[in-house]
Amino acid sequence: MQQSDDPTTTALAAGERTVTHTTRLGGQDRSAQVQSWQLERSYATDLPPAMRAFSGSSAAQLQLQISGTGGTTAPGLYAPWAPRATGDTTRPGQSVVHRGGVGTTTLPAFRGTVRSRSAQAGTDSVQLTALDGAERLRGPALLPKPYIGFLTGRPVATATWCVDELLRQAGVHSAPPPRYPDFVAGQPLTLVHASLHGGFAAPFGQPEILPSPAHYTWTRDGAPHEMALLPRATGVTASWFPRSRVTVPGSRLLAEAWVNSGVGTGDLFRMDLVLDRTGGATGLLRIEVDFARGHIRTVSGTYDDSSWLLWDMWPAVRALKGVWHIGVFFDTTGTGTGSTVQPTVQPRLTGPDGTSLLGSAWQFGHGDALQRAAELRELKITTDLAVEGVQLTSGLPEMPSRPVFDQTGTWTKAVELDDAILPLHTVPRISGSQWEVIGQIARAALSTAEFDERGVFRWHNHTRFGTTPTTPDLTLTSVRDIASLTLTEEIDACRNYVTQPARVRENQGYERSVTYTDTAVRTVPANGTLTVSYVMADEEFDIGPPTTDDDSVVTGGSQVRFATTRAGTTAVKGAVDVLTRREDGYLVMRFSNRTGQTLYTAKKDGSPSVYLENLKPKTDPVERSATAYVPGTASERFHGRQEHTGEATDWIQDLASAQSLADALYAAGVQPVPVIGDVEVLYDPRVQLGDVIRLIDSTGTRLDTLARVIGISTSAADGGVRQTLALRGTRPNGNPADAGLTPDPPADPARVALATYASVAAAFPTLAALTASGLTWGGIKESAHV
Repeated sequence: MQQSDDPTTTALAAGERTVTHTTRLGGQDRSAQVQSWQLERSYATDLPPAMRAFSGSSAAQLQLQISGTGGTTAPGLYAPWAPRATGDTTRPGQSVVHRGGVGTTTLPAFRGTVRSRSAQAGTDSVQLTALDGAERLRGPALLPKPYIGFLTGRPVATATWCVDELLRQAGVHSAPPPRYPDFVAGQPLTLVHASLHGGFAAPFGQPEILPSPAHYTWTRDGAPHEMALLPRATGVTASWFPRSRVTVPGSRLLAEAWVNSGVGTGDLFRMDLVLDRTGGATGLLRIEVDFARGHIRTVSGTYDDSSWLLWDMWPAVRALKGVWHIGVFFDTTGTGTGSTVQPTVQPRLTGPDGTSLLGSAWQFGHGDALQRAAELRELKITTDLAVEGVQLTSGLPEMPSRPVFDQTGTWTKAVELDDAILPLHTVPRISGSQWEVIGQIARAALSTAEFDERGVFRWHNHTRFGTTPTTPDLTLTSVRDIASLTLTEEIDACRNYVTQPARVRENQGYERSVTYTDTAVRTVPANGTLTVSYVMADEEFDIGPPTTDDDSVVTGGSQVRFATTRAGTTAVKGAVDVLTRREDGYLVMRFSNRTGQTLYTAKKDGSPSVYLENLKPKTDPVERSATAYVPGTASERFHGRQEHTGEATDWIQDLASAQSLADALYAAGVQPVPVIGDVEVLYDPRVQLGDVIRLIDSTGTRLDTLARVIGISTSAADGGVRQTLALRGTRPNGNPADAGLTPDPPADPARVALATYASVAAAFPTLAALTASGLTWGGIKESAHV
C-alpha cells in the first residue's frame, strides 16, 4: 500500500467521504476543469481466469472529462485543431499527473501520457484517455543475440536481464545508463556496457568469457543500484569484446564499474583492457583496487612483463565499506617512437559517503610499459566483490569532472526488479513493441509487470504470489467499508496436474552458420572512413568486429587485413578502428583510418581480406516437460484430475526453471480458490495492485479471508467517488467434507431384465420352435417375449 500522511490516515479512519483530486496536464494544473475521472488498473494473464493472478502486465488507464475556462469551451481550447498555445496541453503524448484523496490531502494515483482526445462540437467537454509508463514502451523491441551461451554451454542472460534491457531502451532506468550509446561520427562512443542485472549479455559489446554458474549468483541485496554479479569464489572473471576495435596508440579510454566493497568473497577488483598486437602478442592496460590495503594499482605492458604505478595515499579506500564508483582514464595519444606510446593514466573513485578521490595524471616511463601498435581486443573484469554497471567509453578528451563521472542529473532510477529467473543460453527471438515483449516474458515467467502510481516500474516473480500471506495491508468490513461483493468459485480454478514444457538448450554445441567473404578489395582513405553493409538475417547471431591480421598471424573466426597497397604486399597493425552494428537487416561495418596513408582491405595475395563468420547451435533445443502432481490427494478425490499444460516457450530453457513454475502453479491450483469480484468499497487512495486485503462480511456471505488485489477501478463525478476492487483469494476454504451427503454416481445406465433358462424353455419348448422364432442369442436373452 502507498504510504500516507497523517491527515489522510485520520480522514480514512473517520470514514471521510469527501473526495479531492489534482490533475496536471503538460505541467499545468487543470484540476478545476475536471468534470469527471476514472482510473483502471488490473493484471492481464494467460492462466485460467479463475486461477490466482500469477502473471501478466498491467497498464493503468485514466479517463478525464474536462471543461473549458475563461469563456471559451473545451473544444475551442483543447480539440485537435485548437490553437497550439492551449491545444498542446492535451495533445497525444503530453504528460498527465493525477492525484486523488479524501479530505484535504491527495496521494499519487497516476503518472503517464495522453493517448487520445475527443471533442464534440456544441458541448463544453473534451474526453481524454491517458496510459501510464507502458506508453513509453511502444518502440521496437530489440535484444542482442550473443553466441557465447551455446558456445560454452553456460547461461549468458536471464529473462530478468531482458526486461531490464527493454526498459533501458525506452529510457526507463534501473542504474546509470551508457554514456554515449548512439554512434555519431567524431563523438565519444560507448564500446561496452554490461549492466550485470541478471546476465552477461550487453547491448554494446559482446560477452566472450563467462564464469561457471557454480562460481557466482545475482544479488539485489547490497547491489550498488539494482542488481549485481556476486562471486561465490575469489577471482571470478568475465569479459566482453568491444563494438569497435579502437587502435593503440591514438585512443583515450575510460573504464569504470560500480563495486560494493562490503559484499563478496575477498577484497580485490580488477579491470583489464586487452590489446591485440602484431604476431599474436598481447598488450595490457589495467586498474586493480585492493580494498583491504587501500591500494589502487595501474598497469601498462603485457601480461608477462609489465610496469605499474601505485596510488596508496587513499586510506578511505580501506576504511569505507560500501558502494564505490571506480574509474580509470587511459590516454594513449601521447608522443612516442614510431608506432609506440607511453600511456598516461588517471584514476577516479567516488566512495559510499560521497568521498571523491582523483589521482593526478601520470605517464608511464619504464620500457616495459611501452604500448605498441595494437587494437583493443576485450574488456575483462576479475572480481571478489559484488559489481554492476561495467562500462568502457572511447573518445573522451580527458577524465570527466565528478558530476559527469557520476552522471549526476542525467538519469532517474525508476525500476525495481526482482531476483533473476529463467537462465538463458540464447536470447529468444522477439518481435513487437517493448511493452508487448515484457508482457510475453511476464506470462512465461509467471511474473507481474506494472508501473505504479509514481511512474516506477515494478517486476515481481511468481514467488510474490506463491507465498501465502498471513497479515493484511488493509482490513475491510461489511459493517463499514464494503457496499457489495460477489463470490465465485469455479472448478476451472482447480489445477492438480500441472505440466510445464521447457525447450532445453544445454549442451547444444555449435557450428558455422553463414560465412561472408568480401567480393572486392576496398579502399580506406587516409584519415577517412569506409562504411560497408552485409545482409544479415534476423535469426543470425551477433558478429563482433573482426580481428586485424598481420603478416605473421592469421586468426580464426572473423578477420580483416589492411595493406598499404591494393596488391596487399605489406600489412599494417593498429591503424584502423573497426566498428560493427546491426541495422535494419544488415551488419554495418565502419573502418576508420587513423593514419595519413591510404589503406586497402587486401590479403597478401591481393584478394579481398574481409571475412565474417557466424556461429549457430549445432542442434535444435530438446523439448522436455516438468510435472507437478501428487496422486491420491483430497483435491483429486473431490474434484477429479484437473490438468493444466503451460505454454512451450523459448523463455524456459532448463528443466529446473520449468519445475519451479510447475510447482508454483500446482500450489496455486491444487484446490479451487474463490474469486471475489465487484467489491465496491469506501474509497481508499492507498490501495495498490498486489496488496493483501482482509475481507470480513458478517452480514451476507459469512466471509473472513485474505485476498490479493488484482484490479482497481475508481471513478469520480459530481463530487462523489466510487471504487471497485477485483480480488483473488490467497487460499482455498479447506477440503470439502460432504458431511451427511452421499453423492450420486456419475452414471446411471438403464437396467435390462435378462431371460433365464427356465423362461426360454417355457417360451420355446422345442428346438424347432426356437429356430422358427428367428431370434439371435442376444435377442432371446434380452427379449421381452421370455
